[in-house]
Amino acid sequence: MSNIHLVGFERARDAVAVEVEHKLDMLLPREGGVEARIFEAMRYAVFAGGKRFRPFLACESARLFGVRDESALRVAAAVECVHTYSLVHDDLPCMDDDDLRRGQPTVHKQFDEATAVLAGDALLTFAFEILVHDATHEDQRIRCELIRKLARASGGQGMVGGQMIDLLSEGQEIDMVAITRLQRLKTGALIAFACEAGAVLGRASSEARMALTAYAHDMGLAYQITDDLLDAEGSAGEVGKATGKDEAAGKATFVSVLGVERARAQARMLSDQAIQHLDLFDEKADLLRQAARFVVSRRS
Repeated sequence: MSNIHLVGFERARDAVAVEVEHKLDMLLPREGGVEARIFEAMRYAVFAGGKRFRPFLACESARLFGVRDESALRVAAAVECVHTYSLVHDDLPCMDDDDLRRGQPTVHKQFDEATAVLAGDALLTFAFEILVHDATHEDQRIRCELIRKLARASGGQGMVGGQMIDLLSEGQEIDMVAITRLQRLKTGALIAFACEAGAVLGRASSEARMALTAYAHDMGLAYQITDDLLDAEGSAGEVGKATGKDEAAGKATFVSVLGVERARAQARMLSDQAIQHLDLFDEKADLLRQAARFVVSRRS
């Protein structure tokens, strides 16, 4: 898909980013006192840039079911807090040991390692504080379901579990099945939560939820394959962080197993497959369809 066809999606994503950043600015503490440094580090991490792709997915999935803006934005803010926490911890010397994130010094470089660990911890727990508030949804059962699903997506059976597999697989030969499971957990689980959260807020049918979850799983894998391609082919200036690190660390990736061209073809196939899952929603899901195209055409 040419860039001109993605203009509608990019404008919508950027509009959501502005609204979510405003909501995060209102929600994140600014307290002074001895502990002020942790809030400074949290805000540094959250407002360091980024496309706010996961918040866009949460807001756009909510729009399919007529969910009020305040509910959607609070869930989107919670998702971004969890995503940002994961980046802060991923960048630590004991993980990926990165100096740059989104073109700026990583949190442990800007502050120190201990502060970065605590800032990540605080962002993760703050996400659940956002979700449990009455303003997220009037029905406490809906709030509890959101909390349960986000906890699973971000914990040992989701993102953290995927990160553990990733660390254990360094220098090991693993096949496509294992890499796919790794990435479904590490990257796909939070994307899937973002997509399904709108259906939870809107009390959608099981059919609608399953369609969005299937869309998210395929699109999330396409997203990760593109990440692998960018690490293999992109420049630090384009991507906003060091590239070529997967190969240097001996990590098994879609690119290392499939090669560049087959990996690119696999990403496109998954993008097409993700779009097919949205047939249930007709034209209302057009922006989500464009999002699936965007993930395989992005350069950062």
